[in-house]
Parts: sequence; structure tokens; C-alpha cells
Amino acid sequence: MRKVKVAAVQMRCTRDVNANIANAEGLVRKAAADGAQIILLPELFERQYFCQERQYEYYEFAKPVEENDAVKHFAKVAEELKVVLPISFYEKDGKRLFNTVAILDADGTNLGIYRKTHIPDDHYYQEKFYFTPGDTGFKAFKTRYGTIGVGICWDQWFPETARFMAVKGAELLFYPTAIGSEPILSVDSMPHWRRCMQGHSASNLMPVIAANRVGLEEVTPCEANGNQKSALKFYGSSFITDGAGEVIQSMDRDSEGVITAEFDLDELERERFSWGLFRDRRPEMYHE
Repeated sequence: MRKVKVAAVQMRCTRDVNANIANAEGLVRKAAADGAQIILLPELFERQYFCQERQYEYYEFAKPVEENDAVKHFAKVAEELKVVLPISFYEKDGKRLFNTVAILDADGTNLGIYRKTHIPDDHYYQEKFYFTPGDTGFKAFKTRYGTIGVGICWDQWFPETARFMAVKGAELLFYPTAIGSEPILSVDSMPHWRRCMQGHSASNLMPVIAANRVGLEEVTPCEANGNQKSALKFYGSSFITDGAGEVIQSMDRDSEGVITAEFDLDELERERFSWGLFRDRRPEMYHE
């Protein structure tokens, strides 16, 4: 048996980067104390969700992976606690800016990066202003505790993301997220959001771990943002599925905290073979 315990962290984000990193570390340590070996933090947890408005000065938040504050900080934490940490951050690469995850192995080594492929552009989720579409392709990272795939937020709505990671060898699917209210559409997207990822889990016969933020984040009108006023209430609801898409752990819409679940990766692999879903794929027929 190859057993692994995973965790999703749900947290509130402030305008203070150091405070957010400290809060995230406390929650990571809580998860590790409960035995978690792979721990997922939410998307862009270093600060509030700046994509709610357009300001050129926010481009300065982006840093190369080796200079990012959260990546540097959590490399030491990963090594100390012997845990795997996918760390979401705003990446600067030359003249391009990406929404990126660095995969920190249990010795603090950066195994590589994944850059968000699907970039949304919606009211108050104005990511095309900040991010170039990712060029890494979908990846599977072989960590100390298993091979993982990581998609980022909007990626989680696309079945291709999950399937490519699974085909490349992923055994667990992780999605760091920043999602909440839809002020213009006036809909509650949470159940749809969750069902999409449950479908990815069921179709690929592997667990999904999704970590979201909570809290109300407001934009203060100023001349630089055209006197825009807006607010997003992030709805949390972080969850973990089993290998058949059933939600086995979940959080509410308001609380900070950690959820965990343990899986036998060998048993999950046997289940995938017994179902024959990967055997019976017909990728040569999917080009239309």
C-alpha cells in the first residue's frame, strides 16, 4: 500500500503579504500536525484578489519564481515539516506575467512550475489584464508522496485539464482557487463549481482536492481605478472527493481551517484499471 494524506487549506486574505504568509503557515502546520503530507493553499493567497480591478501598478506584484516571497518562505517550511506544498504566486518571466504554481517537494526542492492555461475575463475577475495564458502545458509532478497534477482555478472548469494531467500520470488532482460571488450575474456558482470538479474526479477515477479563500474583499474607489467600487465575497466551500467523485470532506462558506483525507494510491490505481476508462479512450476520434 502507498498511503498518502492530503489537506486543503481555507483562509482569509488581507492586504498585508507578511500577515497572509504567516496565517498560511499556521494553517499548513495545523494540517501537518494532523498527518497531512501534501497540503494545498488557495490561489494567490499572498494578498487580496487584485484582479477585481485594473491597476497598472499591480503588475509590480509579480516576481520571478526564485524571488517570490511565498515560494522562498514555504520552501523552508516544506523542508522542515517534510510536506509537499503547491504554492500559487504571481510570476514575472522577462516581459511576461503569469498566474503560476511552484511545486515544492518534501525537502523544499522546487520540482517545477505550472502556469495557468485558461485565463478568465469577467466582471471583477479581470485576469486577462494581469496574466499571459500559460505556456507550460499540463503537467504531472512526481513528489515524495505520489504523482500530482495541479490546475489553477478557472482551469478547474475544463475537463481537458484534468484528463491531460491524469494521462500524464497524476494520481491526485489539486486545484488552488479564488472564487466567490458573481455581482453582475446574480447567481451562486458554488454548486456548479463543485460539480465540475466532482465530474473530473469521477471521469478520471482519482481524488480532487480544491482549496478556496473566504471573506469579503472590497475595492476602494480612486482615480487610478476610474473610481470603481466593487466587492467580492469568496465562498470557501473547499472540499476533497474520493476516487469516484463523492465529496468526503468539505468546509463551510465563511470559516478558515483545514480538511484532510487519506488515500491508498495503489488501491486507486487498481480501481482505474478495473474500470477500463483509460483503456477505452479513443483520442484519435476527439479531433472534431
